[in-house]
Amino acid sequence: MGLKWLDVQDIAIELAERFADVDPMHVNFVDLRRMVLELPDFDDEPGHSGEKVLEAIQMAWIEEKD
Repeated sequence: MGLKWLDVQDIAIELAERFADVDPMHVNFVDLRRMVLELPDFDDEPGHSGEKVLEAIQMAWIEEKD
């Protein structure tokens, strides 16, 4: 079973591993959405993301990096 938009913490972990050299503080939502869609385990409708979900993912990714 793949990742869904609401799997915020799991997505953040995957982003931290896959994009280890990227500072999540400097990723805009357009790029963040693209990065999530590129994750091999991601399996959800691309249109189901919104600003609140992307913000939650970004904050979890920042915490994961720390």
